Formats: sequence, structure tokens, C-alpha cells
Amino acid sequence: MSSPLPDERHERAERALGTAGVAHRAVGSLEAERANLAWWDADADAYHATHGEFLGDADFVWCPEGLREADARLLGDVAGADVLEVGCGSAPCARWLTAQGARVVALDLSAGMLAHARAGNDRTGLRPALVQAGAERLPLATGTFDVACSAFGAVPFVASVEAVFGEVARVLRPGGRWVFAVTHPMRWMFPDDPGPTGLTVTQPYFDRTPYVEVDADGAATYVEYHRTLGDYVRALAGAGLRLVDLVEPEWPEGHTRTWGQWSPLRGRLFPGTAVFSTVRDP
Repeated sequence: MSSPLPDERHERAERALGTAGVAHRAVGSLEAERANLAWWDADADAYHATHGEFLGDADFVWCPEGLREADARLLGDVAGADVLEVGCGSAPCARWLTAQGARVVALDLSAGMLAHARAGNDRTGLRPALVQAGAERLPLATGTFDVACSAFGAVPFVASVEAVFGEVARVLRPGGRWVFAVTHPMRWMFPDDPGPTGLTVTQPYFDRTPYVEVDADGAATYVEYHRTLGDYVRALAGAGLRLVDLVEPEWPEGHTRTWGQWSPLRGRLFPGTAVFSTVRDP
């Protein structure tokens, strides 16, 4: 899960990468992958210092609202299933799935994130297989998984969501599930601010130009993409993935944690997360 709102830790990663400003321009797959690989490698330690306790060592938290797979059961019974996690980060979700009896492959672009995943495996004794790769080209055999999932991993950071969905559909068996969580598309209209300023629309919902941070030479150092709800639905259908549910978690009573732009103030007014639940048709 990303946290684009600047804070001290975020700014350390920006300094390390020479981030000098924000650009409003298109970014292709190669530049986005290069930028986000460098970003998550630079930010991995700070990210886990900030969010590691909330995410846990072996827990499946779908979103900043705190929705857990143990309660939601969006993936169904995973005991004995072959499961792929796309954009696993430090892999707490993959370890939770392993503890439920699944055979899990956890994939991430960032070596820095996977270093935290290996450390988590060592701490818990739960050992999903870890693979370093991008989501647009999965180095995995066709028809080898029963379930694929992603909790804010990879999907917001790739230039071609059609490529990701096509690859996921390829590696799923017929009838397999693909469930993924992303920032709710309507949030694109608002500033990444958890306070009152974040309640005023400043950005057109239909502007798909990505959020891009750049260095002094104009090269991207961080890229995050926006798609509308319709964009996601069409891309899923084009990949042969049937949408069966769209979950918009409500902000829980008594939940006080602020995570980037997510906060109790915003959460009680409009959704922050969209979880798409799909099935690969035969």
C-alpha cells in the first residue's frame, strides 16, 4: 500500500533518489518499472518502520481501513490451494495464507521489500516462495494457480493494468479467483491530505495522467497511476475475468489510525479502498 503524502520518512527516500518536483505527463512501462523499483528499494526500511506493526508478520490486511481476510474471506477456503500474491511487499499476507494451508508464491519488484519478506519468513518459520519480478510479465507457468491476490501491490504502479490482468488470467486455472485492493478511484479527485483540505475536489476524475515525481533531469523517481472504475471493469472483462463483487470497506467505529491520506475524517464520508473480486471463466 502506498502513502504518497509527504512525511519525514517519505522525504528521506526522495532525497536519496534526488526527487526535485512533480510532473504531469505520461510514463511508459519501462520508466515506471525503473522508477518504482528504485523507490521501493529506497523506501522499504522506512515503510516498515511506519506500517510494519499494523500489517503484522503473518496477517492479511486488505487496506488501511483494517479489513482482514480472516473476517472477509474474499479468497474462500485456501487450504491446499496454489496461491499467488502479486506485489507482496514484506509478505505478511503470503505468510498468513501459508499458515492457512495454502501453497504460496509471493512476488514483488523490489529487492528491498523482499529482504523484509525473508526476514519475516525467518521470524515466523512460515516460508512462502519469494520471487523478484514485475507484474506485467509474470515468470510463472500457465494455469498453475487457484487464487491470485494483491493488497495494494503492483496494480497502482504499472503502466498497463491490461497486461497485469492478462498475465494473472494466464497463470490462473479455470474458475480461479483474482482479488485485488487499490485506492478507490474517486480519491483521485482529492488532495492526498487526511485533514479538512482533503475534502475539496481539486483534480478531474477523468484525468488518467499518472502522479509522477521526477529528479532534476526530469526522470521519474516515483509513479502511481489512476484508473476509473469503468477502466478497471473493462480491463478485467478484456482479460476474461468476471467481476463478482466490488467491496468498498467502511471506516470502522473506533479506528483512529491515519495512513497517508486515509483518516477517520475522510473515511466516514467517502470510500478510500476498492477491492475487486473476480473469477476467471472457463
